Amino acid sequence: MGIRVIKVPDIGEGIAEVELVQWHVKPGDQVVEDQLLADVMTDKATVEVPSSVAGTVVSLGGEVGQTLAVGAELIRLEFAGAGDGRVAVAVPAAPVATPAAAPRPLPPVAPMAAPVAAPPAAMPPPKPIAPQPPRSLAGARPKADLATDRPIASPSVRRRAWELDVDLKAVAPTGPGGRITHADVEAHAAASPPAAPSRAATVVEYAERSGEEAIPVIGLRRRIAIKMQESKRRIPHFAYVEEIDVTEVEALRAQLNSKWADQRPRLTLLPLLARAIVLAVCEHPMVNARFDDDAGVVTRYGAVHLGVATQTPNGLMVPVVQHAEARDLWLMAAEVARLAQAARAGRATRTELSGSTITISSLGALGGIASTPVINHPEVAIVGVNRIVERPLMRGGAIIARQMMNLSSSFDHRVVDGIDAARFIQAVRGYLECPATMFVA
Repeated sequence: MGIRVIKVPDIGEGIAEVELVQWHVKPGDQVVEDQLLADVMTDKATVEVPSSVAGTVVSLGGEVGQTLAVGAELIRLEFAGAGDGRVAVAVPAAPVATPAAAPRPLPPVAPMAAPVAAPPAAMPPPKPIAPQPPRSLAGARPKADLATDRPIASPSVRRRAWELDVDLKAVAPTGPGGRITHADVEAHAAASPPAAPSRAATVVEYAERSGEEAIPVIGLRRRIAIKMQESKRRIPHFAYVEEIDVTEVEALRAQLNSKWADQRPRLTLLPLLARAIVLAVCEHPMVNARFDDDAGVVTRYGAVHLGVATQTPNGLMVPVVQHAEARDLWLMAAEVARLAQAARAGRATRTELSGSTITISSLGALGGIASTPVINHPEVAIVGVNRIVERPLMRGGAIIARQMMNLSSSFDHRVVDGIDAARFIQAVRGYLECPATMFVA
């Protein structure tokens, strides 16, 4: 018998340590080659570490939530092989996308010109092939329950099971290493139709509740907590809320969707808002900037790399639409949809999650009346979208129904003065209330 020691992989980019966010095995488990053993995380990228041999788990090198150095022992396996030497093997690093080059800053007084060339098509992240290096995913998975045998399934399979109300513990796996596939979930759902609701009268009884649950803040949730704390600690936020009449832009959106329904992606308000922001940034470049407060340098950017705050099963992520100024409404809509899907499925690359120069935050129909969004450090501005409601409005002495929406935005008061923030939002308001001006040179 031999011993195989699998070490914490070198993720690259000078990263010296990772966080252990999930174990897929426990001591005594039998594993097969290429079976997932653990998930480790750095920044917003999760790397799945597979087994390089078939054997038995002897010991684990750490606990969930623990920080481990690159090259440290992650797991020890006993395997059937010639000799009894102890062989230490480091798992190769997962391929990491090369970060995009930093956008070129504008001269202090130079106006920003929007490029007209279409941006290059985004390349999808490479799909791993056994026994390739572990995949790099964005977003940690939920904490493993070490007291039970947790089913092995990818985030997309777990999401599908949730949609179909399928208990993964009841699904018979057919994938390699006991992994549950999409087909397994679909087959189980088809074989177990939901029971018809009872028509009998129900007597509601109220009882006291007890118990408590301690949930460790680990993985992506820890990263979000650190990011939000850092943003609030370092940035003196200044909030500005403005009411906007979106009746005309909503009518334009409905007309465009009706005309191009069979040929182009469906438009939401977001691509039109993005267009308004791109144009307003040309007039107020200070909001499209990053502030390195350690060096005392503000960098204004010509390109608008638009962050779009996106809620995922694992927590809030901010995928980035590169060169928003060079995209028309439909290219913007398609890219936002692609990035949101990649983030929710845990497939967004490091490049797709970094480099934003200004961010949009929206809670959709749950947007409320007003909000105070937290700036995505080191940016200096974030535009928050609240829900659209129909309200009566006085026009020429008459009461008319209009669709109204608030923009709740936050600015770094060290860089953006109150008057500049107000002028920027008023410029956005002007474009949205008279949408034809967004398409006039």
